[in-house]
Amino acid sequence: MPTESPWRTADFRILFAASTLSQLGTNVSYVAVPLIAVVALDADPGQVGALATLSTLAFLLIGLPAGAWVDRMRHRGVLIAADLARAVLFASVPLAWWADTLTLGQLYAVVLLNGCATVFFDVGSQSVLPALVGREALVPANAAMVSLQAVGNIGGRSAGGALVQLLGAPVAVLCAAATYLASALQLTFVRRKEAPPAPAHDTGLRAQIAEGLRHVFGNPELRALALTATLTNLGMQTINTMLPVLFVSELRLPAGALGLFWAAGGLGLLVGARCARSLAGRLGYGRTLGLAGAVLAPAGLLVPLIDRGPWLWLAGAGWMLALFKTGTDNVLGVSLRQRMTSDDLLGRMNATFRCVLTGALAIGGALSGLVGELAGVRATLWVGGVLLSVAFLPVFLSPVRTRRELPAQQTVSAVRQPAAR
Repeated sequence: MPTESPWRTADFRILFAASTLSQLGTNVSYVAVPLIAVVALDADPGQVGALATLSTLAFLLIGLPAGAWVDRMRHRGVLIAADLARAVLFASVPLAWWADTLTLGQLYAVVLLNGCATVFFDVGSQSVLPALVGREALVPANAAMVSLQAVGNIGGRSAGGALVQLLGAPVAVLCAAATYLASALQLTFVRRKEAPPAPAHDTGLRAQIAEGLRHVFGNPELRALALTATLTNLGMQTINTMLPVLFVSELRLPAGALGLFWAAGGLGLLVGARCARSLAGRLGYGRTLGLAGAVLAPAGLLVPLIDRGPWLWLAGAGWMLALFKTGTDNVLGVSLRQRMTSDDLLGRMNATFRCVLTGALAIGGALSGLVGELAGVRATLWVGGVLLSVAFLPVFLSPVRTRRELPAQQTVSAVRQPAAR
């Protein structure tokens, strides 16, 4: 197991601090924006589903070319520009609210453009990480970043629910905008001089995108990781999209209760991320990814039982277990795919995964809105629960399940190695 600590690197600490602020803004807005739509603009399930779809649609629209673009740019500048764009976009929502001009159309535009900025931030942050900490420290570095995501889910969504309940949704969205601005300022302190982007080898954008796709889907292990994560995201988004409607409109629970339910999932994500290294040390990387899914994925079927009283606690426990699996998968799966990818392909590999995985969120939001309109909120939750319960199968049935250790570091892209003569 790697013993290098990423915390010895000052630039990693800066990236982590900036990502902390960014995660806080993301999670506060995750709660506040749909609640603005439901409470203030009387959005129905279909409109809430459209909002969720547009928030992640950018990964389908520009996710793949974004990877090639990031591979051609210096990553710090990409991250700063993305944060500044998100700050401006979210600041426009409370301004329109106070001017009494806020519409669903503006919310749609804000979440779509915010998704475009998030594409570049996510691809850039995952691509810069190996250069900042070294590949031997990737597992603890990824564990720290996934743990941060989990803590953001706990603290950010709890704070988002509390802010909406106490001060109103516009103030909560303004706070999210402020955190993005603070994140951009923090990133200006990164001091590592980035190497010039690798030359494009006289290949066009389309050829570079195809190179990243072949790397991911031509490898049976990377393909299995992508399929399992896609099903997980599809199920989670199908559930998450309808939760504001269920809590506020049907169960008549306060916004704070919704934030706490989401925070329970964040707690599961955190514990799963923190346990990932020890589980992999005992069971092996592949067996942990396969067995944890087989044991924990069916817990997703408890979530559709959500109601007032004890059923709320039972559904919350199922949500925590499902997110525990996701936390473990994220640490080990991301580390595996980074070790299997050379530096010159990192941006495109990450973009391919983000396109597929976050594209699944867009489809999940649309599916949730459609099923919610046609069959109701409860039926939508059952669809999401079933998807979560079977998401482990691609990894469980693939060569990943037999992998004991991370692969040796790749230094040269396999698709660019000269052919044997």
